[in-house]
Amino acid sequence: MINRRTLLALMASGAIRPTYAMTAVDEPENLVDLVRAGKLPPMRERLPRTPRIVPLTESGYAPGRYGGIIRMLIASQRDIRYMPIYSYSRLVGYDRKFNFQPDILRSFEVDDARVFTMHLRPGHRWSDGTPLTVEDFRYVWDDMFHNKELHGGGIPTVLIVNGKEPKFEILDDMTVRYSWEDPNPEFLGELASPVATRLMQPSHYMKQFHPKYQTADRLSSLIEEENVQDWVALHQKMSRSARPENPDLPTLDPWRNTTTPPAGYFVFERNPYFHRVDENGLQLPYVDKIALSVGSGDLISAKAASSESDLQLNNISFSDYTFLKSAEPHGDIEVKLWKRTEGSRVAIIPNLNCADLVWRRVLWDVRVRRALSLAINRDEINKAVFFGLGQASSNTVLPDSPLFKQRYRDAWAGFDPDQANALLDDAGLTRKARHGPRMLPDGRECSIIVETTAENSFEADVLELVTDYFHQIGIRIFTHVSHRELFRQRIVNGNTLMALWWGIDNGVPTADMSPRELAPTSNDQIQWPLWGLHELSGGGQGRPPLIPEALELLGLFHRWRRASEFSEREAIWHAMLEIFTQQVFTIGIVNSVLQPVVKNRHLRNLPEKGLFGFDPTSYLGIYMPDTFWLEQEA
Repeated sequence: MINRRTLLALMASGAIRPTYAMTAVDEPENLVDLVRAGKLPPMRERLPRTPRIVPLTESGYAPGRYGGIIRMLIASQRDIRYMPIYSYSRLVGYDRKFNFQPDILRSFEVDDARVFTMHLRPGHRWSDGTPLTVEDFRYVWDDMFHNKELHGGGIPTVLIVNGKEPKFEILDDMTVRYSWEDPNPEFLGELASPVATRLMQPSHYMKQFHPKYQTADRLSSLIEEENVQDWVALHQKMSRSARPENPDLPTLDPWRNTTTPPAGYFVFERNPYFHRVDENGLQLPYVDKIALSVGSGDLISAKAASSESDLQLNNISFSDYTFLKSAEPHGDIEVKLWKRTEGSRVAIIPNLNCADLVWRRVLWDVRVRRALSLAINRDEINKAVFFGLGQASSNTVLPDSPLFKQRYRDAWAGFDPDQANALLDDAGLTRKARHGPRMLPDGRECSIIVETTAENSFEADVLELVTDYFHQIGIRIFTHVSHRELFRQRIVNGNTLMALWWGIDNGVPTADMSPRELAPTSNDQIQWPLWGLHELSGGGQGRPPLIPEALELLGLFHRWRRASEFSEREAIWHAMLEIFTQQVFTIGIVNSVLQPVVKNRHLRNLPEKGLFGFDPTSYLGIYMPDTFWLEQEA
């Protein structure tokens, strides 16, 4: 007789596929009638021949039961974009220790960080029952990435290595390959990211919106029906998976949207062809539906406290914790605390590309940046704003990262106003009186407007304390609040001297994850938006870095992208962290801050403690919400 462990091994290898006799499972109740009516194949025919098996018991979790609805609250209908992130169905994904593992793929091989061979799961289907095939990859490569109307700038820049695109090959009916002349260690991390580059689309569905496969008359009718300008806009609208607004678009996620916007209530129903099973052969997800209710963001914490949400992470913050915890005895909720993964929950970020030439030269002086950092009493902010539960730190990696070193955390992060004043004196920012304002080289007082979006209630408290600290070293600061889009535009235009934002997104990296956040690589980086734009645009826009250490970071990043060995990538990471923290390009304050997570008390398999962040955890993603289940319907 085959024991369970042997059965799972045989299923994973593809030697056998699950059947009712082997797994003794029943259909999810909400699919039984469809199967009986012949409108849906039985489970053994819906699953891939080699499904991904999730061994819950080995991980300390309990195999579950089918049924129920998880209710969640969102602040606007745009926030349905969280669902593909939470669902975390990827070609290759991270496990809970941030190792790469095949997910949609049955397996993959990597040769010298240049050649990536991907094997699909035989029998894997899109949510409408159509097979997932290599044609879905070819369609994206040939008919999307290399169509000058759909991709006027060429293929996605994340696929370009040293100015060259990869070679795409179809090796057989189940295998595709992407290969570069030079190493591309970013590739797997890109596939595992919260919003991954889509290498495949349901070509059987999307071809109807492409002029290569559709008649001009029919395409014109579809353009009119969808009220868009041309076929490009039509194709983009109907293929949008990062914000799943098209209920007809087939998906590989555990749940599929069934609601057409605009709407105030979105229902995501189980994907009957989802590719994962638990150790007992039950097809995931356990929960039938996810329901998202749209409401005011200001009321979400109150509604969560009133048990109107079964799982709530977004639109609540640590400032809501006491209120939420007090509601536990009176409702069906439990409040957990997860650790946020930003390099700093809040950071003061000087704009090294500001338009004011005098201030630009001042902020380029590392003595000034170090002085501003030393002037901040992080322990006081931690106690006053975060109840002492965070960690005073520069903007760097957390102890949860294998790259963590205490010297990165402590770099210029102590409270030493005397040393701060001495550094400013050395930098030539003089004072006429001992406690008076410092003067710029052109005779103006050192006054800084700090830009903020005030999206979190604690920001005002932090800025109030920082105002006092900077006053002690002769620098006056004022606050300007603006909408996020205007906030970003003012930074890029150089109108902003300094901003209050958060630190690096990924504070728990491994050496296999890209260190792009530490170098000028994007115009989203507040400290050097124009330098980042220059790199992002391939030199066509923005300006090249002019501070030697920033240029060195960029060179190290390019070296990391060429590195084929793990040890070399690890050494480069440490070199970049050393420069980034010693140069204080961003002024981190507190990290390891806690994030409330509200759950229904009957919801199972949600970790007691977790890491909360966008990248690399995809918020809930690495904890596999398809394995969550309701012990009794709530």
